[in-house]
Amino acid sequence: MRLGVVNAFAAAVVLAGVVAPGPAGAAAGPARSEPVYDFASAIRETVWVDIGRDGDGDGRSDRVAADVVRPAEAADRGVRVPVIMNASPYNACCGRGNERELKTYDAAGRPVRFPLFYDNYFVPRGYAVVLVDVAGTNRSRGCVDVGGPSDIGSAKAVVDWLNGRATGYSQATGGSAVSAGWTTGAVGMIGKSYDGTIANGVAATGVAGLRTIVPIAAISSWYDYYRTDGAVGGGGSPEQLARTVAGGNLGQDCSAAIRGLTRSFPANGDHSPGWEQRDYAAKAGNVKASVFAVHGVNDLNVKSIHFGQWWSALEPTGVDRRLWLSQTGHVDPFDFRRAEWVAALHQWFDHYLLGLDNGVGAAPRVSVERQPDVWVDQGAWPAAGSRGVALRPVAGAAAGLGTLTSGPAAPGRAAFTDDPRQGEANWAAEPTRPSGSRVLYTTGPLARDLHVSGTAAVTVTATPSTSTARISAVLVDYGPATIRDYSAAGEGIRTGVTESCWGASTAGDDACYKDTATAAKPVGLHILSRGWADLANHASLSREERLTPGRPYTMTFRLASTDWVVPKGHQLALVIGGTDRGFVSAPAQPPRITLDLAKTFVTLPVDGPVPVAGAAGPLPAAPSQVTPEPVAGLDRG
Repeated sequence: MRLGVVNAFAAAVVLAGVVAPGPAGAAAGPARSEPVYDFASAIRETVWVDIGRDGDGDGRSDRVAADVVRPAEAADRGVRVPVIMNASPYNACCGRGNERELKTYDAAGRPVRFPLFYDNYFVPRGYAVVLVDVAGTNRSRGCVDVGGPSDIGSAKAVVDWLNGRATGYSQATGGSAVSAGWTTGAVGMIGKSYDGTIANGVAATGVAGLRTIVPIAAISSWYDYYRTDGAVGGGGSPEQLARTVAGGNLGQDCSAAIRGLTRSFPANGDHSPGWEQRDYAAKAGNVKASVFAVHGVNDLNVKSIHFGQWWSALEPTGVDRRLWLSQTGHVDPFDFRRAEWVAALHQWFDHYLLGLDNGVGAAPRVSVERQPDVWVDQGAWPAAGSRGVALRPVAGAAAGLGTLTSGPAAPGRAAFTDDPRQGEANWAAEPTRPSGSRVLYTTGPLARDLHVSGTAAVTVTATPSTSTARISAVLVDYGPATIRDYSAAGEGIRTGVTESCWGASTAGDDACYKDTATAAKPVGLHILSRGWADLANHASLSREERLTPGRPYTMTFRLASTDWVVPKGHQLALVIGGTDRGFVSAPAQPPRITLDLAKTFVTLPVDGPVPVAGAAGPLPAAPSQVTPEPVAGLDRG
């Protein structure tokens, strides 16, 4: 801790107008920071931080732009303030938030607009907000490397500068050294999508001074963004993403860096050292910061496996954690639970950055949206009673159809032909009809609610007819329900025309954002989890092998993490097919695949009684849900 921080912190608590508990016996609410600093007079400046790398090969160490807004009165009084930091590659190319805000600057190059509401709301409450342009984007030097040492190192260097361990300058080149003596060094990182991913990566370095992170719809392993258990995703590549966010940044030559990305990632689904370097879940043991994670269980961009493996990897560290799981797709909680989110974030930052004893530990650890705008709290994720249960397919009278049972394995075979023109929506649409492109097994109507909480896995023993094969599996909840319309453009929200304001405003940086509402729709089925694999990686994710036609192979692969209740009377189905159109690329020679049902099963994380095989009940013939295809390539904000 910096010298004088304790006294300065105490002064900051007083000057920031913190509401604190009264004398013994007096009724008082929990302590919180209040908006007493003048936002209009806040100090706005840019500091270029040396990151100790020369990514663009120009012979100079790269500097990244950190735009700062902080209360002037605190600086005048020598009061040090904590920092809320967002590091992003999107401040110039793509925009932040539902309204795609970009940074703006005045004629002298001083920052004017800071995207999102964090500065408007928190600076008056005694915080600084620092928005960092990731190396190679907007006004930062260097080159983008999509979650690698340059991306993560550029944000970490700013944390180091805020704690007196790195050098900042007044200009992008040359200039004089600038210190961060105005801060306590306590940093909280926040961001959605790529930004939240950077927060995960910086936390995984264990950097001192990073007190908390708030990753929203964030990647925890870049392999699992572009690949999945050996299968190649349906579109896009790290190189394309790097080009998109960098644009023509500062006329730098990043061609060598782009070629390096191409070399780092095999064209197939093999897990290479480049992917390993960008696996933050594998480095979660280094994390010292508390974590408030938010994710949509229907996010088909940054899929929910990312929150699941990150959350589970953090368990042994003992860091404080909180989790919100919505029914949305790739959506910020500011746009699906706005008032509650701002209040929760305020309490979270006040505790972990200002050190206020405000009851944050009494808040529920996990909150899950069960139905649109209906939230329930639980003490853990996976739910405390959740355990893995094997459900096995049993052949029925019709080819490729049957029951899903928790009983013993039963002999049987089923076959389908990979049709890359089809995908999960086609496979699930007519569950009572045999299909040549998939097989389907159902529990029958459930006698009680079935709570699926955790990360499922599917084990198949499959015999391909060719030397290349993809395997896909989905879990389907059959029955009428109303869900958020994550297949629409808003991914579960609808943007209105009215605005609400969240903090103070200036002429160039207002705190007002368009109000949003829930977009919901009735459905006859819901795909609650999905997963994909390349059978060629059955023995190792690091090295694929050419398959021998006619030989059986056994492989286990993960499905997306979830927390979902299949209601009483609904049916849970396991569907297995080949190429899932839009999600994974097709094999060179789409095969016919024969499953050994006695050696095929799903390990389902279930909280509560396990369903047993029952009589097949009626299934909807024409469900209203159409599953969208994921957006290819850009990890959009």
